[in-house]
Amino acid sequence: MNWLIDCVRPKIRNLFQREVPENLWATCDSCSQMILTKKLAKTLNVCPYCGHHMHVSAHDRLKWTFDNGEYTLATLPAAPVDPLGFRDQKKYTERLKSAHKASQTDESLLVAQGTIGHHPAVVGVMVFEFLAGTMGAAFGEAFITAVELAIKQKCPLIMFTASGGARMQEGLISLMQMPRTTIAVQMLRDAHLPYIVVLTDPTTGGVTASFAMLGDIQIGEPNALIGFAGPRVIQDTVRETLPEGFQRSEYLMEHGMLDMVVHREDIPRVLAQVIGLLMRTPVDPLQHVQTDPEKETQEIAQQPTQEAH
Repeated sequence: MNWLIDCVRPKIRNLFQREVPENLWATCDSCSQMILTKKLAKTLNVCPYCGHHMHVSAHDRLKWTFDNGEYTLATLPAAPVDPLGFRDQKKYTERLKSAHKASQTDESLLVAQGTIGHHPAVVGVMVFEFLAGTMGAAFGEAFITAVELAIKQKCPLIMFTASGGARMQEGLISLMQMPRTTIAVQMLRDAHLPYIVVLTDPTTGGVTASFAMLGDIQIGEPNALIGFAGPRVIQDTVRETLPEGFQRSEYLMEHGMLDMVVHREDIPRVLAQVIGLLMRTPVDPLQHVQTDPEKETQEIAQQPTQEAH
């Protein structure tokens, strides 16, 4: 028995060995650079090397959007948990429990109210960690709650989208949320309130085919994937090579489907400016200036005539 190897060396290792905390580093999905999580938090989960906008949690999104990170979460109505009794490799109820544990949310949409640049606003943020931000019956109820809250508060509704589309475990019930959310957006139109959509990576499927593309102002984060079907599916269908940057924010803005592409750090400032412009009451001179035709005629007649030279 070699006591130096078997006894002394393990004790020395244990003496100097330090426990490395988990999640100390993160890897950029675009450039594969290793980034300290503390540094990444300071850049709002934007890669400092290539500028890639990485995924963020819904709670972080709300904190970054509202003034001083202060907001109040809205109470969302309950919805049928498993309306179809669906089961694939797992029961749908088991998938919901796993999604709840992973995201620390009850559904794929959080609704909050607060101020953005001192302007009251209602904000909905889709939770991608909850079954890929898919849209089911509970999501539809949450979206309608957000609309009704905005109408009650007489303030704009801002939606941050991040989704894989409709939730297949709810079948037709999930697809019915497309017309429901579309009608809810029309309720905002009827109330003359702004509806602003911020599309993040990825926004696809039935979400893109409904409320995500109905905003009065459409804002996209840089290089976000936005579309109905994925580019690989489209390329296999049309059997043509797609142009570079197809279905990305910059491409969609060039083709008129987005109004602007905004860096994550600038989104709160831009939202505050847009809300200020859209919520300003225009002055109609015809309503505020009342004229008397007879008085005008008398004043014109009393004015001295100027001789032409």
